[in-house]
Amino acid sequence: MIDRYANAAVSEIWSDENRFAVMLRVELAACRAWSEMGKIPPEALEDILEKASFSVTRVAEIENSVHHDVIAFVTAVAENIGENGRYVHLGLTSSDVLDTASSLMLRDSLSLVKKALLTLDEVLAEKAKKYKRLPCVGRTHGIHAEPISLGLKFLNWHAELERDLERLNLAESQISWGKISGAVGTYALCPPEVEARVCEILDLKPAPVSNQILQRDRHAAVVNALALLGCGLERMATEVRHLQRTEVRELCEPFGSEQKGSSAMPHKRNPIKSERVCGMARLLRGYALTAMENVALWHERDISHSSAERVIWPDVFHTVCFMLSDMTDVIRGLVVDERRLKEDLELTGGLIYSQRVMLALIDELKLPRETVYKIVQDNAMRTAQGEGKFHDLLAADERLKEVKGELERLFNVDFYLRHVDQIFARFGF
Repeated sequence: MIDRYANAAVSEIWSDENRFAVMLRVELAACRAWSEMGKIPPEALEDILEKASFSVTRVAEIENSVHHDVIAFVTAVAENIGENGRYVHLGLTSSDVLDTASSLMLRDSLSLVKKALLTLDEVLAEKAKKYKRLPCVGRTHGIHAEPISLGLKFLNWHAELERDLERLNLAESQISWGKISGAVGTYALCPPEVEARVCEILDLKPAPVSNQILQRDRHAAVVNALALLGCGLERMATEVRHLQRTEVRELCEPFGSEQKGSSAMPHKRNPIKSERVCGMARLLRGYALTAMENVALWHERDISHSSAERVIWPDVFHTVCFMLSDMTDVIRGLVVDERRLKEDLELTGGLIYSQRVMLALIDELKLPRETVYKIVQDNAMRTAQGEGKFHDLLAADERLKEVKGELERLFNVDFYLRHVDQIFARFGF
C-alpha cells in the first residue's frame, strides 16, 4: 500500500521489529515449557529470559548469508544470550515459530478492524435513527419502484455490518491456534505437552492436528471475512455514488471548503472517497483468492504460500482499515438533500403507487388480476410517455368509473412507512 494510506497501528503490528518480537515471545514460551519439564535448567532459563534480544539489522546481516529468516533470527538471539543460547529453538521447526507468531499478529490485526468497524456502525446507527421516517424513492434495476425510508437504507447497512462482525469473530476464533508439533507434525522431538504449555502462555489453543504448518484454510477464512466486509463497504459506496449523480443529487459526500474536484472543471464535486472504497474492494477480493490458493500445498507443506502471505497479510489489513476510515468519513458527513428526495418521489407522476392501486382495484372491482393489471399498466405507460399524471389518467378511465372516488387515498407515501417502527425495533432502535 502507498504509505499515506497506511494505518499506523497495522504498520506497527507487521513491522520487522514487532514480527521478531512476537517470534521471540514464542521461542521464550517454548523455553519456559521445556524448563518446567526439566529439559532446561532453571538458571539457564533465567539467563535466557534476561538476555534474549535481537537487532533487526543483525538479523538482516545474518539472513544475507544464510538466506533463511528464522535461522538468522535464532542465531541473532542466541548471540546475545551466550552459552545458554543453545536452548533456544529446542526441538522446534521454523514453522512452529512463524505460524504461531502469525496467529498472534493476525488476531491483533483483526482487533483493529473490529474497532474500526464498530466506529462506522455507530455512525450508521445514528443516521438510520435520524432518517427513520424520511421518505425517498426505492429503486430496483435502477428504476423507480416504491417509496422507502432513507433510514431503512442505513439500517440495512448496519445489519450487514453486524454480520461482518460475526464473520470476523468467527475468523478470529479459527486463527487463534498455535502449533509446536515439529517438522511434519509428529511431535517427534518436541512432545505435545510443550505445545500445550506454549499455547497456554500465549493465550492460543493448540491445533488438534497439524503437519509442518497450521493449515491455510484458517488464514483463508480471515482474508475471506475481510473481503466480504469490503464487499459490504463497496455496496454502501456504490449507493452513495449513484445518489450523488447530477441527475439524482439526493445524497453527496462531504466536500471541504478548499477541496477541488477536477483540475480542469471547477464545478466538479466528485464522490472520490466512495470510488476509492470500490476500487479497494477489488483488491480485497484478489487477496481472498490468493489466500484460498494457499490452502493446497504439497504434502506436509511447501513454501509457495509464504511469499504471497508476506504481501497480502499486511496489505489486506491496511486496505480494509483505510476503507473503513473513508466510509466512516463519508457517512458521518453525508449531505442529504431532503428537497431533492421529495422531488424524486414525484418525478414519475405517481407511478410509484401502481402496485397499491392495482391491488386495491382487484379488491374493489372483483376482477381477475390480469384484467386489472392491464388497466393499470395502460395508464402507467401513458403517464410515462408524458400524457398526464397517473392519478388523473386513472380517474378519467371509463373502466374505473365505479371506483373513481377511491383513488385519491391510494396515493399516500405514509402507507409505505407504516411498518418502519416495527423493523427498527428488531434492532433495538
